[in-house]
Amino acid sequence: MRKSMSTDDPQQHEKNKRRHFTVRINLLFFCTFFLFSVLIVRLAILQFVEGKELKAEEAMNTKRDTPIAPIRGNIFDSKGYPLAFTSSTQSLYFRMETDQKKEEVIALAHRLEELFKLYNESPKSNLTAADIIKEMDVGYDLEKNSTTSPSYSFVPRRIKSGLSEKEIAYILEHRDEMKWLEIMEESIRTYDNERIAVQLIGYMRPFSRAREPKNGLDFYKNKDNTTGYLDTEDVGYDGIELMYQEELRGKNGMKTYPVNASQKIIGKVSIEAPKKGNNLFLTIDKDIQQVTEQAIIDQLAQAKSPAARNNRYGYAPYAKAGYAVAMEVDTGRVVTMASMPDYDPNVWSGGISTQEYNDIQPFINNGTITTAYPDYPENELKNHPTSIVYVGSIIKPLSVLVGLNEGLFGVNTPYNDTGVFTYGKDNNSKLTNSDRKAYGPINAAEAIEHSSNTFMSAMIGNALYMRSGAKSVDIWESYLNKFGLGVLTGSGLPREYAGGSEFKTNTKETLQSRMVFASWGQNEKYTTLQMAQYAATLANRGKKMKPILVDKIETYDFKPVTQIQPEVLEETTFPKAYWDTIIKGMEKVNVQGFDGFPYKFARKTGTSTQSVGGKMIDNAVFVAYAPLDKPKLAVAVVVPEGGFGAWNAAPIARKMFDAYDQVYGLDGVPKGKPTNTNTPTP
Repeated sequence: MRKSMSTDDPQQHEKNKRRHFTVRINLLFFCTFFLFSVLIVRLAILQFVEGKELKAEEAMNTKRDTPIAPIRGNIFDSKGYPLAFTSSTQSLYFRMETDQKKEEVIALAHRLEELFKLYNESPKSNLTAADIIKEMDVGYDLEKNSTTSPSYSFVPRRIKSGLSEKEIAYILEHRDEMKWLEIMEESIRTYDNERIAVQLIGYMRPFSRAREPKNGLDFYKNKDNTTGYLDTEDVGYDGIELMYQEELRGKNGMKTYPVNASQKIIGKVSIEAPKKGNNLFLTIDKDIQQVTEQAIIDQLAQAKSPAARNNRYGYAPYAKAGYAVAMEVDTGRVVTMASMPDYDPNVWSGGISTQEYNDIQPFINNGTITTAYPDYPENELKNHPTSIVYVGSIIKPLSVLVGLNEGLFGVNTPYNDTGVFTYGKDNNSKLTNSDRKAYGPINAAEAIEHSSNTFMSAMIGNALYMRSGAKSVDIWESYLNKFGLGVLTGSGLPREYAGGSEFKTNTKETLQSRMVFASWGQNEKYTTLQMAQYAATLANRGKKMKPILVDKIETYDFKPVTQIQPEVLEETTFPKAYWDTIIKGMEKVNVQGFDGFPYKFARKTGTSTQSVGGKMIDNAVFVAYAPLDKPKLAVAVVVPEGGFGAWNAAPIARKMFDAYDQVYGLDGVPKGKPTNTNTPTP
């Protein structure tokens, strides 16, 4: 009875519950304490007992990745002739470090100068100490005796590529004395020794320079475009090399190896091979290109020869440059693009000296698409025209087309050409035909044939202004753009210039005067490629084709990647009678150098006049296409300071037509390999 009462006692029951709870809590705390104690002891063992062993083990598992630059794709002409290709070389690099002293670096540069003089096997000029200091990019300028900030830090600078065996041996033998130098094997770009389409193909420079904030290119400054690029690799800097940089470059490989704490390799190296770049096959044909370049050289020599001295139309003693483009009418393929003078592009390989750069700097640019200069001393360049000249009378077929389409006159509307045209307030402005010739009553086709300045001025430039006022500028520009003038051609070439439409910008002249001079080509400066596209658009009767420079892209192992197709950029329709009118006039234009040409062809000469260095000079300009009935090839030639287009530009075009006829056939039947006379350069 008592036991039962004790069990049922609520107070006693509550005491038992509290006691059990206390026991459980104590047990929980004890377990927790025990676990933490074990954890602390284990951490102490890891830290103080096993730490060194674990760190060593960690070091053994460390991997180092070293990028491997890819092999660049090659560039071939349309038939597979190699124009730019990759080869292997040994290069010398300078490594910038924090403990370097200016005196020591300068001493090293002078020692390298003496080394290169002694053992250099290259015909190129040796690098001077000043050149070497510039390549080191450490912020010193020996020539100016000044100090600047380096362009970038802690990246090896290439001093020279193509080291000779003796140079390599000497540097390795004295590597303890010649601190901060490294010799690396790398691929370099080699260009054909025959100097084919030099400015079109372009050149390469180190990526470290290409991405510089001041002198670099926008493409390389954008890090999104250059993931994986190495500072020591060369990249395209102009021309096709730059335009197709991503296709040509390929992709990095990777060399991965385990190292210990001393950075020594302790295991097997694994290599992921780089992906080689793609090959390009250009539309340029080597044989046609060489004929064109030689034709320019020969014509420049002829223009200043004693035989030409008595011919005021053909004598051009100051002409030292020429530019020519030939473009297929139906495809837009550019089969030749010559910018002369040119230079040996291999001068870039292994580093270019200051003197070498200064020698070629005026004509490094592709003069058929942007500004280039003739081969004159720097202090004389301002006295001579660049590659961008007024188009002159080659604009007249388009002028007539504009006049007809705008209803300013009809195909048979007569104009009495007295040789003089007056305009402006009180008719106080006057212009004349060449040699003040008066052609009497002429129609539109005859105005093209005789290249009448007065017809173009009175019937088109002035008439359009009198009818449309300020809107005449926009009307004129719209027609030019449809034919490729005043806008980019669409070729995609870097640094291409859209031209200068001075009828819009030359505010020193009245609007009326600007339109008058624009009607016969004295207010428009456009590139040779634009003129070729213009000629092709005339041949296509209003269909403007995109200039194509690459036929196809293949892998490094010659497997197909991309075939470039013709592309129509714009098409404008005009009545057939208008086309017949301008073609009739272009067929009768008098030119030199086409005796015996087996095809009927359309052409227009130009003599663009401009003021340069305080004197008036004449530039020779010429456009043409052939055959007349089924146009296949359109050409444009510009010879700055070359006098009359009929005399010093047209003969170059004739040789271009002949070369194309022999390789491809203007009628579709090749006539045989062109003959390159290889006349010595004067």
